[in-house]
Amino acid sequence: MSNRLIAKALFVCLTSLLLGVHARAHDCLRSGPMLGYSEMTEVIIWLQTKHPCTAQVRFWKRGQPETARLSEIVKTSATSDHIARFRLSALAFGTRYDYEVYLDGERLSLPYETSFQTQPMWRWRTDPPTFKFAFGSCAYINDPPFDRPGPPYGAGYEIFQAIAAQKPDFMIWLGDNVYYREADWLNEAAMRYRYAHTRALPELQPLLASVHHYATWDDHDYGPNDSDRSFRGREWSLRVFKDYWANPSYGTVETPGVFTSFEWGDVEFFLLDDRFHRSPNKMPPEPEKAMFGPAQMRWLMEALRSSDATFKIIVAGNQMLNPLTFFEAFGNYPEEQKRLFDFIRTARISGVLFLSGDRHHTELIKRIEPGLYPLYDFTSSPLTSGGSRIEREANNSARVPGTWVTNGTRNFGMIEVSGPAKDRKLTLRTLDQKGRELWRHEIRAAELSFPVSP
Repeated sequence: MSNRLIAKALFVCLTSLLLGVHARAHDCLRSGPMLGYSEMTEVIIWLQTKHPCTAQVRFWKRGQPETARLSEIVKTSATSDHIARFRLSALAFGTRYDYEVYLDGERLSLPYETSFQTQPMWRWRTDPPTFKFAFGSCAYINDPPFDRPGPPYGAGYEIFQAIAAQKPDFMIWLGDNVYYREADWLNEAAMRYRYAHTRALPELQPLLASVHHYATWDDHDYGPNDSDRSFRGREWSLRVFKDYWANPSYGTVETPGVFTSFEWGDVEFFLLDDRFHRSPNKMPPEPEKAMFGPAQMRWLMEALRSSDATFKIIVAGNQMLNPLTFFEAFGNYPEEQKRLFDFIRTARISGVLFLSGDRHHTELIKRIEPGLYPLYDFTSSPLTSGGSRIEREANNSARVPGTWVTNGTRNFGMIEVSGPAKDRKLTLRTLDQKGRELWRHEIRAAELSFPVSP
């Protein structure tokens, strides 16, 4: 045999071997890798396999392969839903890292960027960093055996590619991040199936792999439609949420739930839980009727009072400020809503902005309360579920003109935080499923502040 033929045979054998290795690694992966929270020196990476595998992450500072490190090896198993988490610590702050995943010792070859970042150490050194983040709600992924008859309710999955193309630093999921069907909320195993099915959507993977993710929930990823604290499966649902997201915390030692907080630059985010402690919507008005409950509200108020962030963004599944309360909204819990407004006023908490989902349309609500600066609620919905247009809400005097996105237009929100420390601003935008801008609105920190006392 000639040298040329020998070389060709070796090339074919080596190629087949490598293809076989990559096929085995891909055969093991179900979804992810997904980036969870990011701090200055620590991040978390999540993934799920189809069956028991060993998993490991190799990571290095971008452009410096000599800095490569290996995570601990994690063995996935059925008892943990074949989920692996990698908490990577002792990282350099303000640094972009590239990473790769090994399954059963073989490198996973992915056709998109896999990278994460740590937050910069900026206080007492520079102006706060410029950054941007994406957000949205209502992500319905079709599953014909479980779906209702008729046209598919989910579509426009390319929206996740449009979000990734914006290169946000992170994304906040506002609730209804999966849609439990009737069979799903009857037991924990079915809930886990629904989450695993949604998370494995191919169009979602590039976004998961290079953008950090934070989440709260609403009714459809908690239990049945409009569900509340009486839902018998709330403990199952909480366990599943904790397994499939990688937030920095979940509730407190004393008060269970998915509420948490995190900082990015000079902004602090407060993700609320509008289900676990919720009184039923149909309960008559009374002082005890609550969407968040006294313990969670106390946590929020204390956290707001302790925060020195320029902007304090409060995130909830339901609309927080809409004066029209035909559907689920904080306004249907007037005593609790008033308590929050009164606290912001008397404690002079500056920089508050609300984000919400749920409604299958998008709008920016501006509410004027006595003795308060203007309060804004940016509602963003839907990502991939069906849309809606409610004519009796068409003439909402609290809506900022030009911000109502309806009639089934799938969309997502983007906010950029920029400007020097003494003149920070928020640039709010809504983009459609192809990434085309639909509207934008600017809010400066000075607008969300109380007058300086003489």
